[in-house]
Amino acid sequence: MKIALISGASGLVGKEILHHLFKSEDYDYVLSIGRRKLAIKQQKLVQIEGDMAKIANWDWEEKVASQSLSGEYFSLIESLKEKTAEVHAFSSLGTTINQAGSKEKFFAIDHDLVIGFGKWAKTLGASKFLYVSASGADAKSSIFYSQTKGKTEEDLKTIGFEYVGLFRPSLLLGNRNEFRLGEQVASIVMKPLIWLKLFKNIRPIYDYQVAKAMVKTALAQKPNSVEIISSGEMQDLTK
Repeated sequence: MKIALISGASGLVGKEILHHLFKSEDYDYVLSIGRRKLAIKQQKLVQIEGDMAKIANWDWEEKVASQSLSGEYFSLIESLKEKTAEVHAFSSLGTTINQAGSKEKFFAIDHDLVIGFGKWAKTLGASKFLYVSASGADAKSSIFYSQTKGKTEEDLKTIGFEYVGLFRPSLLLGNRNEFRLGEQVASIVMKPLIWLKLFKNIRPIYDYQVAKAMVKTALAQKPNSVEIISSGEMQDLTK
């Protein structure tokens, strides 16, 4: 049995990751982890909701079993408990400093919740962790956003996954739920780079390209390693 865990499924890239996980014949179940359930129903999808800051204390088995009135998730629960499933974890969890309200709250979401999810996924037997970071991520950066992404990357490496994929997209294009003026302006200015096929690592990239590259990478045979996947490499993976 192959199981995908995903946090951040309601976001721009997260929705596309879900789409590609549902399409894939390789995954038997997709567990979406978040503070609230998505307005989606799909045969593979199992949703677990709760305070992600307290994920380490969740009774995930009870949360899943309560949705399994006829026992349809018995094999899923047993596979996770007995560590007989192949588990891949995907995180596209993230926000902006403006949305969070402060640097401290931003760090709590973009770092602490991601690391908490990663540690929890490891206890369920996840062997691979694939994370949507950002171009320019650097724990030593003077830019707080890039520094936070860099610290998150560094801390994910210490959890002990067999494989960690750090996906660093440039400006993301897609249908966001909220309006971001800076990104709208930047996308208008930089979109011609896509048409002209110039500067792969700095030109904008579509949400579905990031998601498709992540799922494709997760399903590939990867040695024990940490891999940084640039925006240009994601585009190459989705040709």
